Amino acid sequence: MREALYYDKLKNNLVKCELCPRFCIIKPDNRGLCRVKQNIKGKLYSLVYARPCSVHVDPIEKKPLYHFMPGARAFSIATIGCNFFCGFCQNWQISKADAADIDKQYNELEPKKVIELCKENDCDIMSYTYTEPTIFYEYMLDIAKLAKKQGIKNTIVSNGYINEEPLRELCKVLDGANIDLKAFTNDFYKKVCKGTLEPVMKSLKILKKEGVWLEVTNLVVPGLNDDFKKIEEMCKWIAKELGKDVPIHFSRFHPDYKMIDAEPTKLETLEKAKQIAEKYLNYVYLGNIGGASNTLCPKCKAIVIKRDMLSLADNRLVKGKCPECGEKVAGVWE
Repeated sequence: MREALYYDKLKNNLVKCELCPRFCIIKPDNRGLCRVKQNIKGKLYSLVYARPCSVHVDPIEKKPLYHFMPGARAFSIATIGCNFFCGFCQNWQISKADAADIDKQYNELEPKKVIELCKENDCDIMSYTYTEPTIFYEYMLDIAKLAKKQGIKNTIVSNGYINEEPLRELCKVLDGANIDLKAFTNDFYKKVCKGTLEPVMKSLKILKKEGVWLEVTNLVVPGLNDDFKKIEEMCKWIAKELGKDVPIHFSRFHPDYKMIDAEPTKLETLEKAKQIAEKYLNYVYLGNIGGASNTLCPKCKAIVIKRDMLSLADNRLVKGKCPECGEKVAGVWE
């Protein structure tokens, strides 16, 4: 347990969390909507600090980050909790877990030990992932600062629902991010995530402006966010506000959590989304469908990076350029 970084003390021992756009006002002994921040005697504490629920070594391609140090090993870590309420969550067993008696559920793993394990496992990257890194912000930030000093890259996989001040502080030690842009309508965010779209769009622009390598994932859910006009609006916005070199990953929905009776996304839907995106963006990928997803040169369309499922098969880039025509391929390659 650790005192939270971003909150205000109010009257009558109330506290106001200022980490994410929910701005939860929390009574003594109660928790915020993320269920992992608790008011204890008028102070806000993170219950999940140094209590990870998941620690794994993954290929960076699994995040997915396709233009960030291909083939590198990412030491991946998460705690329980989330600040969204998506009914299709595919990590709901941990994102919706209860933090009560967390010290009895998960072993303690201090930031210094995390970095030791990262190095022991020959990982060049730390990745904060699986659930929502925002809710274990204090833990993530302490690890990331140590990683930066050791020359280890820091990446997040996030819903982007975080306020500007803590995000800019994190950007000082952050190298790469894959942000879930879950839909391009506020109605979707309100009904499905119990949030709003604008803060996510703002986070994307901040990450880009701060020089963090950025990729976007859009999970295409049948009947909820598969409107092709909205997908086109989203791609236009990404190209205009973030740049045409920002990769987008259209990911296939599989029934899970509260939507086990729903149908998986049709492949034709994903292919159509890809065709639309390619009119505006240089790098478009499909995920959760099996098979390879290669990177093509934006100019001559030669395959410059080959992938076998979620791992690197061949990297043909020469100093970040296409070996056929010499065109620069956007990304972090070293």
